[in-house]
Amino acid sequence: MESEKKPAAVSDVGAWAMNVISSVGIIMANKQLMSSSGFAFSFATTLTGFHFAVTALVGMVASATGLLASKHVPLWELLWFSVVANMSITGMNLSLMLNSVGFYQISKLSMIPVVCVMEWILHSKHYSKEVKMSVVVVVIGVGVCTVTDVKVNGKGFLCACVAVLSTSLQQISIGSLQKKYSIRSFELLSKTAPIQACSLLVLGPIVDYYLSGKLILDYKFTTGVIVSIYFLLNSLGYLHFSTL
Repeated sequence: MESEKKPAAVSDVGAWAMNVISSVGIIMANKQLMSSSGFAFSFATTLTGFHFAVTALVGMVASATGLLASKHVPLWELLWFSVVANMSITGMNLSLMLNSVGFYQISKLSMIPVVCVMEWILHSKHYSKEVKMSVVVVVIGVGVCTVTDVKVNGKGFLCACVAVLSTSLQQISIGSLQKKYSIRSFELLSKTAPIQACSLLVLGPIVDYYLSGKLILDYKFTTGVIVSIYFLLNSLGYLHFSTL
């Protein structure tokens, strides 16, 4: 019995180690790919489209091989979720471009009270006194940082608001859809990924041109860039398969 448990434990440790290596590798490859001191690949929205394309491919393979259960979710709900998710991605990219890094991080923190308010409005969810006090502290902190950050501008503030609202709504929608259709997170992602991949690969270059003033067709794809993108997409595919 102990000899049977040992291989299972070794297998779990190996899978965990590979997940950590893949996750760290993705962060390092992204930094090298997109930083100005690296390859200066400033097409984040289009790259996200490639990410979703890989996710869609993994989902199709998993469904075809029986690793992923196929549960029905109405098309209009998938389209709605995809629109909200794409607004979140685009809003976050625009917010990061137009605001300081500090205000960008603070705006992400403000999603906590926004999610709480949205859940109260949409699902009549109530919170304890301790949670409410914590949220009040966060709101005060966000307010102070917003007022004292001299780099805040009207357009950047508007993009940050859109990003926070859409990302908060996305988080709530994930929980609602999972509960409503008894579907796991990756099963849901595999259904929305094709829609998001198609829309981001079409609209991504336009958004990225607005963000950076550069066309992806004019970018010089060196061997290093291609290897980095290949590593990113393969690592992402591995992480998805490891969740099945």
